Amino acid sequence: MQAAEQRTAEQRTPEQQAAEMRRLLADVEGFCQEIREHEELCYVEHRFNHHVIPLALKHDILGMPVPVEYGGRGADTVTYARALARIGREGTGVRTFFSGHTSIGQYPIMTWGNEEQKRRYLPPSCRGEKIMAFGLTEPDAGSNPLEMTTKYESQGDQYALNGVKYLISNAGIASTIVAFAYPKAGGRMSAFIIDTDSPGIAREDLLAKVGMPTDNTGMFELQDYRAPLSNMLGPEGDGFRIAMGTLVSGRISVASGCLGVIEDCLTEAVNYAKERIQHGKPIAKHQLVQEHIAAIEMGRVATEALVMKAAEAKDAAGADPKNLDLKARSELLAAQAKLFAANASWDAADRAVQILGGRGWSTLYRPGRHLMDTRVCRIYEGTDEILKLKIAAAVLGGKEWEAYK
Repeated sequence: MQAAEQRTAEQRTPEQQAAEMRRLLADVEGFCQEIREHEELCYVEHRFNHHVIPLALKHDILGMPVPVEYGGRGADTVTYARALARIGREGTGVRTFFSGHTSIGQYPIMTWGNEEQKRRYLPPSCRGEKIMAFGLTEPDAGSNPLEMTTKYESQGDQYALNGVKYLISNAGIASTIVAFAYPKAGGRMSAFIIDTDSPGIAREDLLAKVGMPTDNTGMFELQDYRAPLSNMLGPEGDGFRIAMGTLVSGRISVASGCLGVIEDCLTEAVNYAKERIQHGKPIAKHQLVQEHIAAIEMGRVATEALVMKAAEAKDAAGADPKNLDLKARSELLAAQAKLFAANASWDAADRAVQILGGRGWSTLYRPGRHLMDTRVCRIYEGTDEILKLKIAAAVLGGKEWEAYK
């Protein structure tokens, strides 16, 4: 590695940082070109795509926004969003791996971890030696984490944790999970770094999914799981703040991936419409087909604008963490981008399927796969309904207008 590349992002000149971001996006492109054939075969065979991790390691994209001093590429949020949009074109399952590993797995350790935790977990996660996940959702606690039932109690030099986490991306392949629990004696939520090679954790893959067969989704149960005191993430009682802050990163990553879905649906729809002949001419010349293509394009343009605006706002808030106005703006834009992008990608996939007709209703073709996969984006990292309430409360004037407390 050249000396300039060994510097942290803060030490690079703007020109050096821009050049490194271009190299990163070129590496992402190389990964995407290699992963496509594997993803298409694994999708048809309805199995986990085990090529994602080694190919991501080959192209050095397992720690894109992780600071260089911890083994990552030091990407700003805008560059990372563009990378996830490109990955999203290859499938929501592929992109979800990166969201689970990086956006909500590495991110809380990057942001709230102490120096020892960062040194212990971030470099090996960038080398593919540790795969990350984020354990918040439970069978009866989804949109409202205050209803979580996972508990912890201090026992000497350890914490004992008990509870079940459900619908967790990367749960079955993760070696490290950031998990959340309430104190058994009552009090505020805390965050913990869970090592899955320790006793007291049982995991199960969840295979009965509508889409994303190539991605790992699972559940895990903690049964008197012992975490050392050093594995509490952030101050005790700070878990809710860590979870909500991490979800801002997660929402931008989902929105970015949905932008990629729209881009791929547009490409597939346009190519097919130009080639398919019906009634004596390419269907691209039929007005109602053009209406679908125009709608997909408008969804793409609007989504890209919102995603980039949300990414820029997150970078601005990160550069001035004490500015509460920037923080609130970043959170709102992340919610807006995720809500809009998830619905726009669903609409784009639906329209692309319609253009392809019978071929669209097949997993042998990309629009049909996008249609099944992108539907979950309206659920995880904040449902449509929760995000609408968050946006409305912000427009009305803030916390006093929240629909629920």
